[in-house]
Amino acid sequence: MDDFSKKYAEMVEQGTLMLRAFNPALEKFVPEGLDKLMPTMPKDMMDMMFGNTFNKDGLDSKTRMLVGLAGLVAAGAQAGPQLKVTVRHALEAGATEKEIAEVIYQMSMLGGLPAMNRALEEANAVFAENEEGNA
Repeated sequence: MDDFSKKYAEMVEQGTLMLRAFNPALEKFVPEGLDKLMPTMPKDMMDMMFGNTFNKDGLDSKTRMLVGLAGLVAAGAQAGPQLKVTVRHALEAGATEKEIAEVIYQMSMLGGLPAMNRALEEANAVFAENEEGNA
């Protein structure tokens, strides 16, 4: 196995472990087919995304999800489905509704009030779905 293939395998395993930490439902996630897609991606990009960003000794899953949520809100909260998925995964990673709301409020300074309102609507929809599921 050449160095690139070995590094790729390590990065995929590390990324898979991080996905499982984000959401326990992904415990059986197998990234089949990525090996055929990823060779077209520059090595530096893969190293940045999987090798350096997902530092196993770095941020915990909850913090990573809250940081991701902050980025989505600061970017203008235009990605509704991604916001909902990120909120769900943040809850799975141990974030509270109050912590999620606080992150969204904080990002109003960067993304603006319309972005904050949109993100709060998406988060409240997820909270309501969870309440219905627990009823």
